[in-house]
Amino acid sequence: MNTHQHYLTRILTASVYDVAEETPLDYARNLSDRLNNHIWIKREDLQPVFSFKIRGAYNKMARLPESALKQGVITASAGNHAQGVALSAQYLGCEATIVMPKTTPKIKVDAVKKRGGKVVLAGESFNDAYDHAMKLAAQSGLTYIPPFDDPDVIAGQGTIGLEIIRQHPKPIDAVFVAIGGGGLAAGVAAFIKNVRPDIKIIGVETDDANAMKQSIEAGSRVELKDVGLFADGTAVKLVGEETFAICRDLLDEIIIVDTDAVCAAIQDTFDDTRSINEPSGALALAGLKAYIAREQCKGQTLITIASGANMNFHRLRHVSERCELSEGHEGIFAVTIPEQPGSFRRFIDLLGSRNITEFNYRYGNSTRAHIFVGIQSGGTADLQNIAAELNQAGLPALDLTHDEIAKIHIRYMVGGRTNQVPNERLFSFEFPERPGALHRFLNHMQSDWNITLFHYRNHGADYGRILVGLDVPPQENAVFDAFLEQLGYVHQEHTDNAAYQRFLGGA
Repeated sequence: MNTHQHYLTRILTASVYDVAEETPLDYARNLSDRLNNHIWIKREDLQPVFSFKIRGAYNKMARLPESALKQGVITASAGNHAQGVALSAQYLGCEATIVMPKTTPKIKVDAVKKRGGKVVLAGESFNDAYDHAMKLAAQSGLTYIPPFDDPDVIAGQGTIGLEIIRQHPKPIDAVFVAIGGGGLAAGVAAFIKNVRPDIKIIGVETDDANAMKQSIEAGSRVELKDVGLFADGTAVKLVGEETFAICRDLLDEIIIVDTDAVCAAIQDTFDDTRSINEPSGALALAGLKAYIAREQCKGQTLITIASGANMNFHRLRHVSERCELSEGHEGIFAVTIPEQPGSFRRFIDLLGSRNITEFNYRYGNSTRAHIFVGIQSGGTADLQNIAAELNQAGLPALDLTHDEIAKIHIRYMVGGRTNQVPNERLFSFEFPERPGALHRFLNHMQSDWNITLFHYRNHGADYGRILVGLDVPPQENAVFDAFLEQLGYVHQEHTDNAAYQRFLGGA
């Protein structure tokens, strides 16, 4: 087997520490206790540019002749390599042009500009940006700095493997590395496999950007038609020639994970370190967790590389929504109930002590209604039990927990206009958010007035907020208003709300 031993000298003599730091290898105590293994996190998210990419970028640029530096450099990057090139150029006193996909998070674009880099946005993926950068390089004479497919870049990233071995001289069972173009995995594998061949090196890719795994299985590089952009730092359609050769020869395997698993790994890292990794930064940890679940291993020493933390703050909203689904702690279901008084209460009673995290309902016709509901659970087996219990009770349930369209779109679009509720009134209610609060609310709402619209979402706040529509004939308004006062919940009427009238009111 080709061990690519010549990389040892390149890595041992790499120039990285003028701008990069030797990052700590932190023990993840909470995660280790929960998963019954010894888990360590290599904290590349603590680099000056919050990513490992500074290592390879600087090692490449520090070796350029003075004439090339004076002319200037150019690169294509989804963001982290761009920041590494920009900081390296700033330190070396040269100009840097960075071509980035239009989909790059704003936080990464702004960071490059603050480092003095000239940003050019082009295309939807890394490969689109790369094509544009190569055209600009040919026209301008600028030196192109590859993000992954270059021996000096690979060697720079390989210094992470060197640090891991020095920082943890005791036995290590496996090291998990995220793969985009393959530079990080190639560099880490090239060092560790040559000095500690007993250690497994396991690459991790997302299921919608797995070019390296497909290439290794095919025996040659495979270019993907499209890539998912959630983990934008590893959204690469075609891996490098050199990185492919090294990963093919030295990786023990590549594990594939989905978006929900990555979101859960972001939360895991936060729970142990109070830092927030970007999706690609948490990708290796998601693979580590999948490995433990598959192998059912205990007591092993496993290391994951937290490769980056350049996360747009508002993406956390999506991460928070999705992380519980990966662990099986929340399921989402479409449940059909009879359109008659008491159906809501019967459904809630069937769930028992399980906490409801989301509840969407809109009156459809006079015979049945479809509700979209989120339910906290004790894992995958419990989700199966929930579905079975509902179906056995005559409330047909469809598990949508792994339905991507349902999670991204449908859950926010349940409802629509109806002409069958001419006397609908709309109210918002507030109540202290604690287990069983929704159950109590629905029991208190027992009345002769039919519920025609319902939306609730647990956001982790102190107060739960519910939007409810009820069919109240005009002659009963006074009695209904008295009922609301007796109910004892903070409420406000929104029947005249413009958004409600336009999107949910009768046509």
